Amino acid sequence: MTQSLPTALDLAEHPPGSKKRKSRISGIERSRRREAILLVMPSLLPIIVLSIAPLVMGIALAFTDARLVRNPEYQFVGMDNFVRLMDNGFFWDSFRIGMVWAVSVTALQLVASMGLALLLNSNMKLQGLTRLLALIPWAMPPVVVAIMWRMIYSPNAGPLNAFMGAVGLPDDINWLGNFSLALPAVIVVGVWVGMPQTTVTLLAGLQQVPSELYEAAAVDGAGAWRRFTTVTLPSLRPIIVSITSLNFIWNFNSFSLIYVLTEGGPGGKTMLPMLFTYIEAFKNRNIGYAAAMGVVLVIVVVLLLALFLRAQFREEKEK
Repeated sequence: MTQSLPTALDLAEHPPGSKKRKSRISGIERSRRREAILLVMPSLLPIIVLSIAPLVMGIALAFTDARLVRNPEYQFVGMDNFVRLMDNGFFWDSFRIGMVWAVSVTALQLVASMGLALLLNSNMKLQGLTRLLALIPWAMPPVVVAIMWRMIYSPNAGPLNAFMGAVGLPDDINWLGNFSLALPAVIVVGVWVGMPQTTVTLLAGLQQVPSELYEAAAVDGAGAWRRFTTVTLPSLRPIIVSITSLNFIWNFNSFSLIYVLTEGGPGGKTMLPMLFTYIEAFKNRNIGYAAAMGVVLVIVVVLLLALFLRAQFREEKEK
């Protein structure tokens, strides 16, 4: 049962500073702490079971020679998987491709979504319908999106090549099979898929910017670009930092979209680290080695994000 707060009679019998008074207060604090823990446990339990426990198991497997077999027998191998990983040029090539993919998609998503959010925030006609259409990519499963874009990029009957042929351009381009075009082609798909959620976030931020700031800037003679750089961007800065960080993590960990589009081809030109790790784990059946890859990826991404956020917070403090 929850202990009651001290009454006036208690205060008279046990004045502040007395041992009994301190003991009673500490008992109340312990009771409240236990109640808080009990209230938080239902939300913490799924996180522990579905996130923390698999993470700990994955880290443990990274130090073993575990293989995906019916009767697994594995033993501790120490740092052997990590030493072997340091000499795996294919993995580091996939890591480089993953960084190019994540940075490009995240940056282009921010630029495109900012423009779309500004458009949706204006007094345009059919605003509700436009917002609904802008959210369609968000409602589509990644596998469906990948299949749709494979049809668009089809070298034989794809609408993209048909349009290019109609305007007098080459109409036989193999977008997903060309060594030079495959990565830019999937980057376009990644930007299209991720735009809605970024747009909605930025649009919510734009609607919170006081109109008085724009009016004051207009009175001072600021044009549209000046109002954007002096009012809109500073107001959206915390939102931009947050959504950019989250988008980078999501994009770097992309799997299903690339798997359906190209399966990492042609020649590994779109082989992202998550896809490389999947192939090592479930096709080559080297669970321990794949777990070591996952540990390295988590460490690198956390360090990159920590450096990015530290630079952003330092810049804000200087202002």
